[in-house]
Amino acid sequence: MFPAGDVIRLWAVWLATAASLFALLYPLAYSTEGLTTASLGSCDAGDYAAGARVLKEFAHTDRSGFLGLTEVVRVMSVDNYYDYWLRLNHFTPSALVALNGTIFGRAPHEIISILAAVLFAVSIPVTFWIARAVLRIDPVASISVAILYGFNPIAWYAVYHVAMGQLLAASAIAIVTWAGTVLWNAADFPRRALAFVPILAVAYTVILGSYTFIIALAGIPAFAYAAGLAVRRGLWQRFLRWLSWMLAPLILSASVFYCRVTGLIESAKLFRTYDFGWQVPKLWPDGWVGIVYDKQLFPCQGIAHLASVAVIVGVLVWGLVEGIRRRRRPAFAALAIILPIMAGYAYLGWHGSAKGGNASYDAYKLFAVFYPCLLPALCCWLTLGQGRVARWLTGVLALAVFAGVAYADFGERGFERAMSHPSLVVDRDLVDLGRIEAMPEVTSLNMRIPEMWNRIWASEFLLRKPQYFATHTYLGRLNTPLRGEWDLTGGLVSINLPRGESVRLNERYSLAKVASPHSLRIELGNGWYDLESAAGGSTIWRWSIGDAVLVVDNPQSQPLKMDLRLDASSLEPRELQLWINGKRFDTFQTFPERHIIGVSEISVTPGETQIELRSNLPYTAPGHEDLRRLGFALYGIEAEVR
Repeated sequence: MFPAGDVIRLWAVWLATAASLFALLYPLAYSTEGLTTASLGSCDAGDYAAGARVLKEFAHTDRSGFLGLTEVVRVMSVDNYYDYWLRLNHFTPSALVALNGTIFGRAPHEIISILAAVLFAVSIPVTFWIARAVLRIDPVASISVAILYGFNPIAWYAVYHVAMGQLLAASAIAIVTWAGTVLWNAADFPRRALAFVPILAVAYTVILGSYTFIIALAGIPAFAYAAGLAVRRGLWQRFLRWLSWMLAPLILSASVFYCRVTGLIESAKLFRTYDFGWQVPKLWPDGWVGIVYDKQLFPCQGIAHLASVAVIVGVLVWGLVEGIRRRRRPAFAALAIILPIMAGYAYLGWHGSAKGGNASYDAYKLFAVFYPCLLPALCCWLTLGQGRVARWLTGVLALAVFAGVAYADFGERGFERAMSHPSLVVDRDLVDLGRIEAMPEVTSLNMRIPEMWNRIWASEFLLRKPQYFATHTYLGRLNTPLRGEWDLTGGLVSINLPRGESVRLNERYSLAKVASPHSLRIELGNGWYDLESAAGGSTIWRWSIGDAVLVVDNPQSQPLKMDLRLDASSLEPRELQLWINGKRFDTFQTFPERHIIGVSEISVTPGETQIELRSNLPYTAPGHEDLRRLGFALYGIEAEVR
């Protein structure tokens, strides 16, 4: 089943696993106060946390608060939030968050980043096992492959985007691949096949619960391996018996997770309806082994890039050709892993370039979910060298690969520095929103929080309250008319109404009663860069691009009077002009130091009012590789309605 003596050698793999976990979690511990969750850009973490709360705190039949708000939470045939998690969303990651949160007495936001790193760490020994048991790479080289995987930017990208479903599926797919190849090679097959049924059943169940749609592709490497050998040797009866033993556990898992299987067609429709994800740079051959420029997976440039591409392709082709020439089954196994996965990756990459959209995100997901199998296959050249010179050359090349990977992890534009100052963090102000659930006077909420990360997490903290969204916020949170009795305002804007008709929750969030005769809404219009934050998210701001706009909506039938307080700064002293509906209203000064600009007695007529912020000076670039043209930074807007 596995090479003898590898259990003893695993100490090095466990050491590599511990080192990888430490490297992943240290910057998060350094940059935040206490246990919390952070991300490089993906908002999946808040979604997993919401599922964990649903599974942990609510009964299946519970339709209170947000769970039964059909017009908001409907997805395909599912009309409530609980069934959405059972049938269509990433069930297993949220179930694991709920289970671990219960055991350790922690809220979901306190353990999700840690759990994502742990789920990745599980796949490091699995990668070692693929190298040893499937590809027959020698022990030292297999340990090197496991270390390379443990610090690989392709995998770290998933951890720091908190892609727990992908990380779970990656380990499960590797187990399916290992079981399929070992089962085919077993001398006493099919007598030994029964021992693989529980292993495969668990792996299939993990895939169905985590990354349902990938189940159709999970067995492709093992299938390609067995089918190829069957064609080559005419072993069709053996192949059919092998296939039946591979499918039997899948049928068993499907019967247990029947609701997930019946949702497969709907999941496919969702992927055709919504262009999930974002643009991910194309991986060149040096990127296949983890040599990339930065945390965004952009390729390296110049002569070094061209040379590394040529060398990686050369040694990979040499390793495969040499293995086939020696009639080694591991070389054929490497081909069975590489060819179908890279063909799918190439097609999705082409589709993204030709058709537009986020197919490059799908390409990355396909590549990464098979990476515990793919990386050992791409490193099959490590032990094929004959003689001292060849071994020295492969050793030097391996060290060069490690150096390239280390630069992407720990360099100036790498993961460690980015996660030491993460832009997306669950901070104290966000967690503080949970106390709204204990306010009986707040019966329903309009989630007027502009940033998706904060909006999703606010939804997770407030599942016991009906919620309405102005914009489509992931699946299960449709945009509908805002029927809530209170506006939950966040980001840079806070609104204070007279006579106790608003509640200032903390520095960043406030509640305002919609039915108040003084109610109005303020949003940032055109002319703003994306939200930025200091380490831990304790301070947030947005820079103006040019002439920036604030949009004030007065739903009342009469004008309202308000005072504005703008917390602002600029790179250099400049004049800030405030224009209202095309007329100049007042002029102020901004400075490099933050200060409050007070604007009194603004009359807001019924309907929409445009407040424009202009400057008398050209906009300036901050330097240090930041090529943006910046006007002034806004740290907060407080509106006091009279």
